[in-house]
Amino acid sequence: MRELNNINNFYHDDKVIDACSLFGMMDTSGKQFSGEGVVRAIANMHIRGNGLGGGFAVYGLYPEYAEFYAFHIMYLSHEGQAQVEAFLKQRFYVIHVEEVPTKPTPAISNPPLVWRYFLEVKTEETKGQSLDDYVVEKVIEINTKVKDAFVFSSGKNMAVFKGVGYPEEIAEYFCLDEYTGYLWTAHGRFPTNTPGWWGGAHPFDILDWTVVHNGEISSYGINRRYLEQFGYQCTMQTDTEVVAYAVDLLMRKHGLPIEIVADIMAPPLWEQIERMPSKEQNICRTLRQVYGSLLLNGPFTVIIAHQGEMIGLTDRIRLRPLTVGIKGSVLYLSSEESAIRLICPDLDRTWIPVGGEPVVGSLEKPLIPQEVAIAGGDGI
Repeated sequence: MRELNNINNFYHDDKVIDACSLFGMMDTSGKQFSGEGVVRAIANMHIRGNGLGGGFAVYGLYPEYAEFYAFHIMYLSHEGQAQVEAFLKQRFYVIHVEEVPTKPTPAISNPPLVWRYFLEVKTEETKGQSLDDYVVEKVIEINTKVKDAFVFSSGKNMAVFKGVGYPEEIAEYFCLDEYTGYLWTAHGRFPTNTPGWWGGAHPFDILDWTVVHNGEISSYGINRRYLEQFGYQCTMQTDTEVVAYAVDLLMRKHGLPIEIVADIMAPPLWEQIERMPSKEQNICRTLRQVYGSLLLNGPFTVIIAHQGEMIGLTDRIRLRPLTVGIKGSVLYLSSEESAIRLICPDLDRTWIPVGGEPVVGSLEKPLIPQEVAIAGGDGI
């Protein structure tokens, strides 16, 4: 066995490419809670990361500025900051601006400057665009044209906090114990094909859509080219960025429900489609024809969040893990059941979802429809 290991792994690289840790927690009643449990849960999966990326998305944390777009921006130089701030003053009404509070953390070295801006769109600048489309355009403009600046969070009453480090270190650095929200997602990164850098950590964001991802999107090239037709520009040096833009395009701009989006990004196999009733066959074939370039090829599990909703989704053959837990009005999504039970030992129910079938928690409807069967897992 040792000889075989030396042949197959002669660089003695212990990297496990199916690693990365995901965790999401949402109180579907809208009740706010601190992120203490979320940080403990993601830290429990410490071995899945390597310290090259960690991050969190928090929803409901800026109630006093809930009507304004909250930009979190990283700067590598004061010149970049000055250029961006001049741009923001020209394109938006700047309601409030401040440096994001941080505290010295031994494990965090060479962090960028991180500032936040609460902005109102100057409607006279939109020229008929929707406010959200205008904001997306300006975020992409900053990220592609301004040196030493990167907008990594741009939604209302939500924010992303991320960087190079383990997630528990990022939580300490950004003082996340001072925030509350009704929905938290978290990620511990294990970069496989891209460098570990502050902007490349998860979650990925556009407007209030955030994505954390475990896996590898081998269709990145065609996904990226398709999205560029709609004005999106991928600048983050990682495949996961296309998922965030695809979700924004499909769900916000095209108004598709998550069940249809799942059939686009993680479609049924052709042999499954051929066994469907004719109406369902036609729908699946049409989706393949219209949105085939947004099929996500390769293994993946994603947790998608936006205002009022958290969604878990895996590839069709479930090559990356996802466990679901429920306790009262709280929905948990995690790479490992142990992380959920660490902070909620007495779950009402837990299961492993069917590949390609979304698990949805929402403020607007019951947590999990009663008719949903537990498949591929155990009901408790």
